[in-house]
Amino acid sequence: MRQAMRIHAIIVAAGAGLRAGGGVPKQYRAVAGQPLLRHAVKRLLGHPAITGVSVVINPECRALYDEAVAGLGLSEPIVGGATRQESVLAGLEALAADPPDIVLVHDAARAFVPDAVIDALVAAFDDDVDGACPALPQVDSLRRGEDGRFSGSVVRDSLWRVQTPQAFRTPAILAAHRAAASGATDEVAIALAAGLRVAITPGDERAFKVTEPADFAKAEAMTTYSSRAASGFDVHKFGPGDHVWLCGIKVPHDHGLIGHSDADAGLHALTDALLGTIAAGDIGDHFPPSDERWRGAASDQFLAHAATLVRERGGLIDHVDVTLICERPKVGPHRDAMRTRIAEILGLGIDRVSVKATTTEKLGFTGRQEGIAAQAMASVRLPEHSA
Repeated sequence: MRQAMRIHAIIVAAGAGLRAGGGVPKQYRAVAGQPLLRHAVKRLLGHPAITGVSVVINPECRALYDEAVAGLGLSEPIVGGATRQESVLAGLEALAADPPDIVLVHDAARAFVPDAVIDALVAAFDDDVDGACPALPQVDSLRRGEDGRFSGSVVRDSLWRVQTPQAFRTPAILAAHRAAASGATDEVAIALAAGLRVAITPGDERAFKVTEPADFAKAEAMTTYSSRAASGFDVHKFGPGDHVWLCGIKVPHDHGLIGHSDADAGLHALTDALLGTIAAGDIGDHFPPSDERWRGAASDQFLAHAATLVRERGGLIDHVDVTLICERPKVGPHRDAMRTRIAEILGLGIDRVSVKATTTEKLGFTGRQEGIAAQAMASVRLPEHSA
């Protein structure tokens, strides 16, 4: 295989995909906290042999698409057709002006294809072939049936379960698509009809196609998670005012808290804890005090931003815990409201939110009632799909 070869992947995501349930096309339903399409895109973008990825979509789903691939740096999506065959041709035509050497055509519903499957496809072009397709041998016994009864056997020795991505030399598959009759179910069928030579490469059970509702449970079960926990700490001193903001709740007090934003020490500590679980810096990196946009800002948006970053990584927030350290104001009367507000911001059940308070027995700056301190812990799970 020549190192200079350009390999581009087309992901077909224009179908309705409603058989899997969920009320939206299956490619936009979440698995391990992320849309199926996002998993598929990240898998192909992350393979070192692939130089570019484009996605074919139904334009009516543009908002879902934009949300699913946010931050991945893809070019404009390609408008698909009424059938898969039409959508693939649209994707190929979009590459025709500057065609790559090899094109991979992949179904968004096969979101967890291992790297080894792609490695084998690329290696197949060391031989004199026009294309390659991953497949698994048929191992179950096959029978014909009529009227609810078996009527005969089928020899399985030469039968294969075809998967994607399917890889082809771009000029060859583009010409074959342009000449193909309608009704083809995949690129192998079109290639064989055009007389192209297509190699069989090893498939993998993990590259299964999500089709039925139960397949989402199967995909979730394939996902392994690593648990992470991180802490946060924040301090604000008292100043003039008649209230303080603590854990998103306005608490009456004979002083205020001084800070660039609303000085909510509880939410600031919790924001840093969540950012720490994904090693994303601290609150000052994302909302610098030198930026006037955040002067007097409500801290709930800081916490919501940290939660969004966790979820963009496919993370699940398991539990958060905040301890407020002060002599006054009294936290107890407001604790349930604080827990409720944090749960709302993070989209969690209130049983996964803890707020506590303590004093320093009149020791230190909090004991002298010069300010308030807060510490927080957050625990999350991040997905680790096996390659």
